[in-house]
Amino acid sequence: MNAKRFIRPAIWFVMFVFVALMLNSFLSSGDDPEQVDTAQAIQEIDDGNVKSALITGGDVQRIELTLNNDDEIWAYYVEGQGLDLQNELQRQNEAGNLAEGYDVDIPQSNPWMAVLGTVLPLLLLVALIIFFLSRVQGGGGRVMQFGKNRAKLASKDAPKTTFSDVAGANEAIEELQEIKEFLQEPGKFQAVGAKIPKGVLLYGPPGTGKTLLARAVAGEAGVPFYSISGSDFVEMFVGVGASRVRDLFKEAKENAPAIVFVDEIDAVGRHRGAGMGGGHDEREQTLNQLLVEMDGFDVKTNVILIAATNRPDILDPALLRPGRFDRQITVGAPDLDGRHKILEVHARGKPLAPDVDLMAVARRTPGFSGADLANVLNEAALLTARGDAKIITPKFMDEAIDRVIAGPQKSSRLMKDEEKRITAYHEGGHALVAAALHHTDPVHKVTILPRGGALGYTMVLPDEDKYSTTRNEMLDQLAYMMGGRAAEELVFHDPTTGAANDIDKATTLARRMVTQYGMTERLGAIKFGSDSSEPFLGKEMGHQRDYSEEVAGQVDEEVRKLIETAHQEAFDILVENRHILDELVVALLEQETLNKEEIADLFASIEMHERRPAWTGSPTRKPSELGPVDIPVKVSTNGAEADHDEEGIIVAPEGPVTGQSTPSDQSMGS
Repeated sequence: MNAKRFIRPAIWFVMFVFVALMLNSFLSSGDDPEQVDTAQAIQEIDDGNVKSALITGGDVQRIELTLNNDDEIWAYYVEGQGLDLQNELQRQNEAGNLAEGYDVDIPQSNPWMAVLGTVLPLLLLVALIIFFLSRVQGGGGRVMQFGKNRAKLASKDAPKTTFSDVAGANEAIEELQEIKEFLQEPGKFQAVGAKIPKGVLLYGPPGTGKTLLARAVAGEAGVPFYSISGSDFVEMFVGVGASRVRDLFKEAKENAPAIVFVDEIDAVGRHRGAGMGGGHDEREQTLNQLLVEMDGFDVKTNVILIAATNRPDILDPALLRPGRFDRQITVGAPDLDGRHKILEVHARGKPLAPDVDLMAVARRTPGFSGADLANVLNEAALLTARGDAKIITPKFMDEAIDRVIAGPQKSSRLMKDEEKRITAYHEGGHALVAAALHHTDPVHKVTILPRGGALGYTMVLPDEDKYSTTRNEMLDQLAYMMGGRAAEELVFHDPTTGAANDIDKATTLARRMVTQYGMTERLGAIKFGSDSSEPFLGKEMGHQRDYSEEVAGQVDEEVRKLIETAHQEAFDILVENRHILDELVVALLEQETLNKEEIADLFASIEMHERRPAWTGSPTRKPSELGPVDIPVKVSTNGAEADHDEEGIIVAPEGPVTGQSTPSDQSMGS
């Protein structure tokens, strides 16, 4: 018979008896008569004022007297006085002074009861400590398992995620497929001398599907799959994390071949020696044990460690070397085709209208992660249910995209007509400047409806994904960002705080152009500043400037020059197309939101801004007088072809977005 099932009821019973005894002692003590000194009690007996008496012994020795006037008193007496009190009461009784006599109740002392009274409270205290420790550790039987691992073994009966449920990460799937094949057919690889990778690190931005890929590996592997979070190793007691690592790998080795998945490994794998912790804290002890288990003295292990993180820059170099994490797979934002496939996966089970084009949705969402795309479809379904509709229409899909990009619409926020007019000119300035430049993305939407923290926004999106951004594209982005501020100055001669976010973005981009991208003739292709600051002390606290005060002043001057030039370009464009700006504002005030086609009709007669002169590079080099060589060059990219554009720059067909792809916000304040 299992004794564990009786432990908890027994503990509760002992606790109940203990509490009952304490309550009985407390309640019974409240009914005692008046307490007097022993000398006063003896004096009452000598004076013949006592009608009856009771002498008790045991743990508490006391005499209780009932006086002739029916008052009750009592007093303590020491053991030596007990016999004297009995003799005095005997004498008074024989003299007829005790009307109701007296009684003596002094039990014979039992040594075992004294021992029990001493030991029982101690036993109860120990039982309570054991009980509460077991509750803290998650239930009975866990007290002695404090250093055991907390990894979860994937159940065979649980719903499985396979590689068919993952889209937009073809390269990662190919690498993980190889791991699956090695576990299923090791002889195929061993025949050519190949060794199984000991570790696979999945890293990339949040929401790109790293954990989903790990679940797919668990569903496809056909071997024991243990999953655990990096934070589960770390405790406040030094040595517990290392013990859990040892126990986890011991269990995995006993069931080898096996896969261990550690999510958010940066919680335990951070760079050693960084911050204020020193070398003996719990986290570093845990990391040291993990390093030994992955590639230590024992070389016959057949356990593969898969880890995920979105902070590979802070991981310890010893963890990333070959022999530990042999494969480091980037799981980035999906391209156009990947976004389309992800939308198809998440659209399963959702009633889409026939005119909902998922490819069009994919084109409108450059830079979105898989989690963002899943959120778009979920928001569309929620909006459909909220509107008591049965199918998801393009209207709900369009609103869902706007909600994910800029937040929910503030229908309760009422703006004055003058403030609406200012907002319309601000957003109209953005849209007009973007349309008049040669290297900006097309304008897809302009609205003056408040959404999220913005009073309105202008959405510019590329027609295809990009892998890089040119200098002219960034200069056009600066002018586009300053378009709202320039419109306010042109029309009202009184700028507002609505351009605060635009100025912040423009300043950040201009400073990167100067200090990181080397896109100024004065300073040349030199990087100013380093990214070697400690992430645990704060990015700025550990950062040291590696250039002089004179160069710092030149950097500030170049940043200011870029911003002022962009501001002037935006102002000139608005002056040249003032009549179109006014027409756009009238349409915005009437309709509040304009789509891509309506904007294109208004901008049909727009006067394009003149192109910038050719980039000459460093002032020590002479610009070429020949210009780009007029030779048709074609670059093969995944089966597609990309030609030189009219300025001789190779344009790739698809890729991730690196330029301006989100709407410019008009914040409510600076």
